[in-house]
Amino acid sequence: MALRRDAKTKAIAKVPLFARCSKRELALVAGIADELDLPAGKVLTREGAVGREFFVLLEGSAEVRTGDRKRAVLGPGEFLGEIALVSSRPRTATVTAATPVYVLVIRDKEFRALLQRVPSIQVKVLEALADRLAADAL
Repeated sequence: MALRRDAKTKAIAKVPLFARCSKRELALVAGIADELDLPAGKVLTREGAVGREFFVLLEGSAEVRTGDRKRAVLGPGEFLGEIALVSSRPRTATVTAATPVYVLVIRDKEFRALLQRVPSIQVKVLEALADRLAADAL
């Protein structure tokens, strides 16, 4: 199932990291997002590993675990791995597809190249990260 470009843009627009981006900027981010069908049981992120991609779940569900503890189940419209786009920090959880999933994937190299070409996106992403840090500090 291939999404139309505007559907990809709408999915990206729901991610808080991109909340300050214009429609044009969102379309540019969507343009570097790949669509993947992945089977149940596929590990999307592994706790402690260096992250290289960001995922937006379009269909299906994924289980989030830290250590042996189940933390959450993510569903359509939810996302994971945004730290990998802006940092080389290790993954904070293991996320496994609980069902077959259909996802948008943005890889760190493509995202960083986009930030170099369109610095306005970089500023807006940094502002969104600052908002998140401030909210977590409360």
